[in-house]
Amino acid sequence: MAGHSHWARIKRKKGVLDARRGRLWSKLSRHIIVAARAGGGNPAENLSLRYAIEKAKAANMPADTIDRAIKKGAGGQEGVAWTEIKYEGYAPGGVALLIEALTDNPNRTAPEIRSIFEKHGGNLGSTNCVAWQFRKKGVLSVAESDATEDQLMELALEVGAEDVRRQEDVFEIITEPAAYEPLRQALASRNITTQTAELSMIPDNTVAVDVEAGQRIMKLIEALEDNEDVQNVYSNADIPEGVEA
Repeated sequence: MAGHSHWARIKRKKGVLDARRGRLWSKLSRHIIVAARAGGGNPAENLSLRYAIEKAKAANMPADTIDRAIKKGAGGQEGVAWTEIKYEGYAPGGVALLIEALTDNPNRTAPEIRSIFEKHGGNLGSTNCVAWQFRKKGVLSVAESDATEDQLMELALEVGAEDVRRQEDVFEIITEPAAYEPLRQALASRNITTQTAELSMIPDNTVAVDVEAGQRIMKLIEALEDNEDVQNVYSNADIPEGVEA
């Protein structure tokens, strides 16, 4: 269970916990504000905003909360200046971690991220120490009950997707960013429901770890995701099935 799948599972698990839902919505609102401020408040003309809205809807964020975030970002009013920052480092077992953050105070966030790494046996690294191992890809997942592998392979060939692979009880379709939207539309036109659909950072290769290291890595990732400024955490860990934080 490598890279994106591991991260997505943690996100889904966290999404059902009421205690953390408010924090998740706050992060998604921040993402919407930044996207609307950069490209305007019309999702039909602002692809980044459209994806941010879809991600918020997938997390069951209320429509009025989404609308407020869009208006806040597109209104041009003075407000918090959010800075997009990437942090990179190593988890136990030499696993690479790539963290995307939105912060209003980098001088606060960097020490917090460093402290989380140190408390969980990892090390915060320098710029591009691990980023070169990841590529931006579109990742869409479809339940095996909603489509056959042959159907998805046919679609992948049609739109130029790179790969279809089984992950537990779902199929994951991997594609270059340029083919992401055509693939989404092709699935929708065939009434094939996607469980998740997003642009993600996928590792070129994965690092296999044992159960003990897997548990430590998952605890580190979970602690990073609990930080209010962290938007996404990506890893190249290949963690044994059944390992929980």
